[in-house]
Amino acid sequence: MSRARIAVTTSSRSGWRIFPLVAFNVWLAGGRALRWGAGRPADLDAVDGLIIGGGDDISPDLYDMQIVTSARLDPERDALERCLVEGALARGKPVLGICRGAQMINVALGGTLHLDAYGTYTASDRVWTILPKKGVEVCPGTRLAEIAGTDPMQVNALHSQAVDRLGRDLAVAARDRGGMIQAVERRSDPFALGVQWHPEHLFYARRQRALFAALVAAARARRDHTPQLAAVDRMATTGT
Repeated sequence: MSRARIAVTTSSRSGWRIFPLVAFNVWLAGGRALRWGAGRPADLDAVDGLIIGGGDDISPDLYDMQIVTSARLDPERDALERCLVEGALARGKPVLGICRGAQMINVALGGTLHLDAYGTYTASDRVWTILPKKGVEVCPGTRLAEIAGTDPMQVNALHSQAVDRLGRDLAVAARDRGGMIQAVERRSDPFALGVQWHPEHLFYARRQRALFAALVAAARARRDHTPQLAAVDRMATTGT
């Protein structure tokens, strides 16, 4: 069976060091990653799935909010990724969002963000590290729970924004101890999952590798014209 082709969007600033990590996780899951970004070719019809990677903040212009002076923005990347999320879901292709990517899935589907997440959720543990030092509670009954289980997770955190109002067809899949949304998901095909942390840095953890395995399983199912969520459930149960 040929490997599923997974497009991965990256920041123009940090993509050179982040893409290899994401590509490694995709390879472990049975896929092959292609790096996309502003100014690079991006043909959704040539891939089986999409990962929206982490990095820059998302401009509040996309959801009618006021900008904050500390934001690090990339309008060209915003425009590209919004179109890619919309286009992928319209084509029935699965999407995984990492940190900024989770936020972009939400914004592309009409949701909004907290620009100062920790200013809003003052009880949330404020950490800034690639090490797994932040506690996350997975919501029971969610697709994320099927994929990674419901035991509390220790994850990393490199974000200042977070999901506020949910976009169309999205549900909360995880929160931190202060109530901040840490993951969102679709409950029907096509598969879409966004996590606020960076699982690519946690490749040594089985539950984090499972996020990439779920995307690849859904991408293969889409290519084979079979139900994606059923394939994800089968992967979560059998590991294949």
